[in-house]
Amino acid sequence: MKPLLVLVAVFGISCFTAFITHNGTVNYKLSGCIAMAAMMAFTSIAYFVYWRGMVLMLPQFLPGKKVIVYLTGVIELLLAAGLLFSDTKALSGILLIFFFIAILPANIIDAQKHVNMEKADYTGHGLAYLWFRIPLQLLFIGWVYWCAL
Repeated sequence: MKPLLVLVAVFGISCFTAFITHNGTVNYKLSGCIAMAAMMAFTSIAYFVYWRGMVLMLPQFLPGKKVIVYLTGVIELLLAAGLLFSDTKALSGILLIFFFIAILPANIIDAQKHVNMEKADYTGHGLAYLWFRIPLQLLFIGWVYWCAL
């Protein structure tokens, strides 16, 4: 829920700022990229702060889970930055869509195991969380497609 709030709030602030500073003209796609980049920067923090909980979301068979979690956080930051430059926006958008698809299994495992990422235990929301998370993931994919591609 927090990432969605960041996305919508930054989008609104970006649109308002553009409206004020550009005589009523708003580049909604640019504001969309700024908002998605801010959201991705926000969510990437979790990979470094809540890495113990993130490790619980990965399949048992994977080695080096802590490295995978940190690497994922770095990837999010790089893709977020890529959305802000016209030369890298499209490639970052494509990679971000693949990224959102690639992390979906971890979100499913998270729900199955009732992972609480912040506490690094198994007191999370459970399978009902997927009724929110999967549509949210689709929204993020659609958002990136709209603003970056």
